[in-house]
Amino acid sequence: MGTPNHSRGDQPGGDLPWQGDACSLVDAFRSGEHSPTDELEAVVRAIEASDLNAFSHLHLEQAREAAANADVSKPFGGVPIGVKELDQVEGWPDTHACALFADDVAPHTSTNVGRARDRGGAVLVGQTTASEFGGVNLTRTVINGTTHNPWRHGTTPGGSSGGTAAAVAGGIVTLGTGGDGGGSIRIPAGFCGLVGLKATYGRIPLTPGARLGAMTVTHGCLTRSVRDTARWFDVCNGRDPREPLSLPRVDGWETGLGAHAADLRGKRVAVVADWGDAVVSPVMWELLEAAADQLIADCGMVRVDDVDTHLPRMGAAWSVANSVGLIERLEAFWPDCADQLTPEIRYSMQHGAPAYGAEARIKLERRRSELNEAMARIFDVDSGGVDFVMTASNPDVAFDADGPLPSVFGGVEGGAGNNGRLTFPANLHGNPAISIPAGQVDGLPIGLQVVGPHFSEELLLELALTVERERPWPLTTTLAGATS
Repeated sequence: MGTPNHSRGDQPGGDLPWQGDACSLVDAFRSGEHSPTDELEAVVRAIEASDLNAFSHLHLEQAREAAANADVSKPFGGVPIGVKELDQVEGWPDTHACALFADDVAPHTSTNVGRARDRGGAVLVGQTTASEFGGVNLTRTVINGTTHNPWRHGTTPGGSSGGTAAAVAGGIVTLGTGGDGGGSIRIPAGFCGLVGLKATYGRIPLTPGARLGAMTVTHGCLTRSVRDTARWFDVCNGRDPREPLSLPRVDGWETGLGAHAADLRGKRVAVVADWGDAVVSPVMWELLEAAADQLIADCGMVRVDDVDTHLPRMGAAWSVANSVGLIERLEAFWPDCADQLTPEIRYSMQHGAPAYGAEARIKLERRRSELNEAMARIFDVDSGGVDFVMTASNPDVAFDADGPLPSVFGGVEGGAGNNGRLTFPANLHGNPAISIPAGQVDGLPIGLQVVGPHFSEELLLELALTVERERPWPLTTTLAGATS
């Protein structure tokens, strides 16, 4: 089967934003079929008409100037994009999605955003909503209210990159920035039917002002197509000397799509329902396992069922690892600020912050060491390990947009801590993982997560491309911001 058609496709109306992918939008700009200014105005109308609450801030004067002067020869020349609220743009609000910092203004622009704008030519429309400090996998905050999943209003698009996911899947913008410190790209990608690649740690630097901290966060994007994701990383990756663990620049990920099929043949794959001791909905897992087996067959890979894929429990360690940043932001205001915080962040300050100290940090590093050993064993092919692990991106379909985090998945007791167990391991180990659209349950998207060893992103993209070609997914819902 050939490459899927990512062009504009059937438009419900001429006033909608581009419903194809970003690459096809650039092609339309270059051919003269469409203009950056017209596309930006369509995006603005869609934002104003939408009930998704996907954007928290618009910067239209700047965006209109950029669209009018767009260089469409650049990789994303003239493409309007959403910027995740936790990323920074100089002169824009710098709230961390927290009401306490509603008046703060960013002093600089994040490197990933600057590269997308300057190298890529993207037009920055505004900020997409995020969960407070990126700390939970739904997008509902005191400062912005609740963001909805375009596939079903009233359900969450996930978090923390929930606004970006809602805007991209809801047909408002073709792509937007995301960050993944515990699943915050893969979780919303899975809930919204998008491509979400969490890259190897350091692939896109966290500069300026990078703090190594827990070493769990990576920058990326949420997109409608594999080629959009590949192009994004071609534009935005590369070393920055201000972040010593950032990786040297690589390129050719987009042009290399389709060229690695032979490299996948014979690769060994573990298909794991309970990755990270997660409890996954049996109904959803039945579909995901079938999707995994089909992908394995499509690529001529080998399923291996006798590999020990057990991992140490990492939820508490991840929370401890990331609590230091929260303490730094809030300690001076705590506890007087409690009413301005979401319940999850308030709970973390009440129970997590007091526990942070030398003993907790020692336990974290011990657990991380255990995880590193386990991951190295799993991906040691020469000693009977595997090349990839296939699992779920989320324990179940999208839950209530206002929360709380569910404790039951598909009728199976999981506990609120179940959220993130599928995604935490790759953040703490620093290896890449991708969420690939894999169908629907009760009309809501589900994602197949493929986890690989460090530096295996191009093969993960090749796997996603195979799914895209053989079983194409809908790029957007029927109308931007439509309710069910």
